[in-house]
Amino acid sequence: MSVSGPQAMRALDDALRDIRREEDDITKRIARANERVGKLRETELGQLRAVAKVRLSPEVQKELAGTLSQAESRARELLKSHAAAMADMERVLTGKEADLAKLSAERQELLENTQKWQAEIDALEAPVKAALADDAAYVALIAERAETEKVATEADRKADMAEADREEKGKPYREDPLFSYLWDRGYGTGSYKAGTLTRMLDDWVARLVRFADARPNYAMLIAIPERLREHAEKLAADADVLDENVRARENAALDAAGGGKALAALETAQARVEAIDAELLAIEDERENLTEKQKQIADGGDPAFAQAVDMLAEAISDTGIERLLAEARATRTEEDDAIVVRLEETRRRIAEEQLELDDERSRLKVLEARRRELEDIEFEFKKSRYDDPRSRFGNERLVGDLLTEFLKGGMTAAAYWGQWRDSQDWTGTSGPIVPTSPRRSKKSKGGFSVPPGGFSPRPPSGGNWGGFSRPRSGGFGGGGFKTGGGFKGGGFKTGGGF
Repeated sequence: MSVSGPQAMRALDDALRDIRREEDDITKRIARANERVGKLRETELGQLRAVAKVRLSPEVQKELAGTLSQAESRARELLKSHAAAMADMERVLTGKEADLAKLSAERQELLENTQKWQAEIDALEAPVKAALADDAAYVALIAERAETEKVATEADRKADMAEADREEKGKPYREDPLFSYLWDRGYGTGSYKAGTLTRMLDDWVARLVRFADARPNYAMLIAIPERLREHAEKLAADADVLDENVRARENAALDAAGGGKALAALETAQARVEAIDAELLAIEDERENLTEKQKQIADGGDPAFAQAVDMLAEAISDTGIERLLAEARATRTEEDDAIVVRLEETRRRIAEEQLELDDERSRLKVLEARRRELEDIEFEFKKSRYDDPRSRFGNERLVGDLLTEFLKGGMTAAAYWGQWRDSQDWTGTSGPIVPTSPRRSKKSKGGFSVPPGGFSPRPPSGGNWGGFSRPRSGGFGGGGFKTGGGFKGGGFKTGGGF
């Protein structure tokens, strides 16, 4: 049983929603635990005052009680401020979630509505193909584009090789301090300026490192990749122009066949989906930042809460009350026995709350990492238009067992995304209704097909996978760079340093 693109998207959304809900629950539990610790600290102060009342003279009691009461009162105000900050942050996050839900619903509705427009375009495939097959200018454009893209691809490959050569063979030049010094000063060029003594010393350095021989070699090593890259970019631009010309003739043929209105509606929907994707990304980033602030506030990271905790701790340590408590434990009386028992119980509860806080913090860290990976997957999922109504996945376990395994940490993000890619296919006319962002195809097919969203042949998913485009969790694709042969020979030997 296959899974449609919208069904798969809903499964990912639901999983993310569950993770965020659990994150939010843990964050709130951390906030409540910290508040409980704060209140227990207040209780501790009260019990310490009771010990002092038994052990100290009335004059010292009054002084000590005043100090502790002031700290307690100020701390209570700050803790109230902490709770208010949490409430405000929660209201803002709720608003962001509502905005995201609204935009996501609009996006999915657009994708579903575009099916009827695409169906109208697909129905005109035969007459449009026939008209274009008889259009000599169109056939010539297809051939010219294919040849231009072939040349552009080769030029791009040569530019890559030259840049790799520049990096590798230019390293001895860049790492030689004497050569670099002369090069940076523009020695041997019209821009070089120096006094008599400096010029004499520079001349000596130049002879030492054979700068006159090395400089033109390095200059060529730098200049050639730049010229090749400029040439490759010009050819790519030429191919893009030809792409637009091809698309213009295809659209004209479609319009003549009666599909102009459907195409216009489809293009409007495409533009709106692109705009929504940008809005969603911006709001998600805002939410991410707000969530981080919420977690910091919940865990006592805001200045008000930290100040409250520090104030209570300082009040306890500065009064010398711990010495009195030690004496009370050593010489218990009926009067202070119950106080000491209650105080020890309070401190036991504080220790338990701290252990629970450590556990919740660890869980939150793991959950946050998994959520970010799933966000990256969803980002690429939408970028590749896998949520399109035409998209299908043959492996239904992707939204069941495999999703559960990934969420539990039994499968890496790379492996899970690979399963999605391997299982995906398009129904009907190949490709999504709303295409990915236009990109010059390096492998032009040269023939004619009718992909959705226009007629120009393009890869359906926007090119090859090379890692996540959104730098959230760090991605999981391959990396590195290509190297080639290019320039023969290498480098030069320098005279070293002074």
